[in-house]
Parts: sequence; C-alpha cells; structure tokens
Amino acid sequence: MLKQRIITAIVLALTFIIATMLFSPFVFSLFIALIVLIAAWEWAGLIGLSQHSSKVSYLATLAVMTMALFPFLGVYPEVKMISSDRTLILLGLGILFWMLAFLMLFGYPENSEWWNDKSKIAVMGLMALLPACAGIIQLKYLDPMGYLVLALVIMVAAADIGAYFAGKKFGRRKLAPALSPNKSWEGVWGSLVACLFLGLLLIALMNNYVLELSPQKILALMVLSLCVTLFDVIGDLLESMLKRNQNIKDSSSILPGHGGILDRIDGLLAVTPLFVITFLIIG
Repeated sequence: MLKQRIITAIVLALTFIIATMLFSPFVFSLFIALIVLIAAWEWAGLIGLSQHSSKVSYLATLAVMTMALFPFLGVYPEVKMISSDRTLILLGLGILFWMLAFLMLFGYPENSEWWNDKSKIAVMGLMALLPACAGIIQLKYLDPMGYLVLALVIMVAAADIGAYFAGKKFGRRKLAPALSPNKSWEGVWGSLVACLFLGLLLIALMNNYVLELSPQKILALMVLSLCVTLFDVIGDLLESMLKRNQNIKDSSSILPGHGGILDRIDGLLAVTPLFVITFLIIG
C-alpha cells in the first residue's frame, strides 16, 4: 500500500506540475474544470445519491455551472487577463461558505439535523468546488508560468505533511474525535510550523525575484501562511464529516492508495479562496 501511495503521488505531482507550467491559461482552465467535474461526481456520493441517474444529473448541473464560469470570468483562448472583480465575488462566497462550515463542525453530530439533507449537501458541493475552480484559474492568469498555482498547492501539501508527521510523532490530544479520530492538536501545531517556515521561504523568493514587497504585504503573506493551516483543517474535517455521515471511508477509489480526488483536494478547496484574494489585494 505504501509503495502504491508513493507511485500515485509521484504521478499526480508530475502531471500537475507539467500541466501548470506548460499549458496555456485557457487550456489549464479546461484541465482544472475536468478535475472539478471528477470531484463533483465524488461529491454526489457524499450527498447520498445512490441511483446512477441522480449522480449524472448532479454532475450535469456542475458541468453547466463550471462551463458558465468561463464567459462569466472572461476566460477565452485569446484573452490575457480575466475579470478579477467577478472572481472576487465568487471567492468571497467561498470564504463565507468555509466560515459557515467551521461553525458546522463545532456542533457535530448534534447539529446534523439542520444540514443533513440531500439538497443542502448538494449546495455545499457547489460552494466548495466553484469558488476554488475560479480561484485557481485566476492564479494562472495572474502568473501564466504557474508559479502562484504551484505555491498554493505546495503550501497545502506542507500543511498536510507537517500535520501528518507531527501528529504521528507527538500526537496525544485529539482534535475532533467525533469527526476524524486520527487528527491531533499536535498535528495542527506541526502544520502551523511547516506553513510558516515554507511561507517565509516563498516570501523571500518572491521579494527577491518577482515583486518587491512592502512590510505590510510581507505581514499579510505571513498571516496567510498561518491561515492556510486553519482552512486546510476545516476542509479536511468537513469532508470527513460528510463521509462519516454516509458511512464511507474514501470519496472514491480512482487514485490507487489515496482514495478519490476529493480526498486529495479537500484542504485545497478551502484554502484557495483566501489565498487568491490575498494575492489579488497585494497586486
């Protein structure tokens, strides 16, 4: 299983790096839209849609809304920059959703009666997937070389890796036993340290080679580095809650040794809106 996980992780990483750095912004947008649609199919399982026709209907709804993002944001083959104002609207809705998700996690399982409904969980999928899709596309248009997209993914990966190793080595106090018994507060602190260290490194590289940063912008990016951990945990726990609600272990088995696409991008979905808004603000 470990060997399988490593091979899958390497293939995923190489595929994503190649797509991010070599694809044009428009082609990359299509690539991200495809990933979102795969995740939407998996989200149908979290809703509890058992019939194939119901899953197809949900996927078709997400497909239409995802494709509608392209003209809404101004994503066309010949365009060099898309509408950041419209992206900000979607990102703002995304942050609002994840803040509400944070409140939902506190009351589980006692509060499940007010959100455990197929239609509500279906809307959760829209609110989780569409803002993240728009945000990642915006990052690619801001930086066609793809460095900002890779920075986002690397930050989330650092949060996950720091949490894993710190939790495995020092984990004692459970973070949310009703949602994810393996997560610990020590893992959260490990994630914070990893994010802050990597954030400082990326800030130094950006300041030296990309854009001279004012002290205010450096401070904003340092705060963002810490917030990555918070939103990464929220995204992870929300998916754990929805999987537990349906009594399933993984969102799917599409990735050998890793489960489904959602199992790999749950934290990324939550982090993306805040990450992209921060970079739009600092210019």
